[in-house]
Amino acid sequence: MRSPSDYIIFPLDVASRDEAKELVGLLAGHVGMFKIGLELFIRSGPDLIAWIRSAYGTAVFLDLKLHDIPATVERAMRGVSDLGVALATVHCGESPQMLKAAVAGAGPTGVLGVTVLTSVAIEDLRQSGLVADDDQGLDKLVLHRAQMARDAGCAGVVCSAQEAGMIKARWGAALLAVTPGIRPAWEGVGHQDQKRVVTPAEAIRQGSDYLVIGRPIRDAARPVDAARRAADEIGAALAGEPFAEDG
Repeated sequence: MRSPSDYIIFPLDVASRDEAKELVGLLAGHVGMFKIGLELFIRSGPDLIAWIRSAYGTAVFLDLKLHDIPATVERAMRGVSDLGVALATVHCGESPQMLKAAVAGAGPTGVLGVTVLTSVAIEDLRQSGLVADDDQGLDKLVLHRAQMARDAGCAGVVCSAQEAGMIKARWGAALLAVTPGIRPAWEGVGHQDQKRVVTPAEAIRQGSDYLVIGRPIRDAARPVDAARRAADEIGAALAGEPFAEDG
């Protein structure tokens, strides 16, 4: 049975290996998975993944958001799988073939299709020409891309928790919902570079399987305490109980 902390993915959004190792040493055992994104992977490479797995046995989510021609994506995903990561991302983009190629190359690594970034709002989609108006355009696009991911054999999708409910209503446990843009109730739902944000409790109520929680933990005076408090909020939601924001 998963503990509340198992739902937390902590992103190592720092510039150096030393900073990342310090955070891993601090938070291992208090979060379920560490996420390595493009900046840190470029600077530190596969060795950091190997160190996390060997030193702490914690699962790693490699968030590179691959997007290229299918043959290139398949070869790249084979390399990703060789690193032993649990999850890896590929943009749903415009090509079902790219998603299928990612799955074909992934081996035991779970492929997550990125639907619409949580930094993107409906007006951004209109400006890019992806939707014609704001009448459920974003929801329709997310569902369409989630369907693409499901048809391609992806393990799940990355989406806002605001869309997780409709994804779980349609596919249930057959499609993981990994949700960034999480701001704990005790921190307040600040936007910064995220536009579609929710609290951990609301994300759980919407059916999110994993919650990516970064700044509220990393920037806290006591990151471990912040991780525990986020887990408490998740645990209360899982139990169907109110969360004491002042506790």
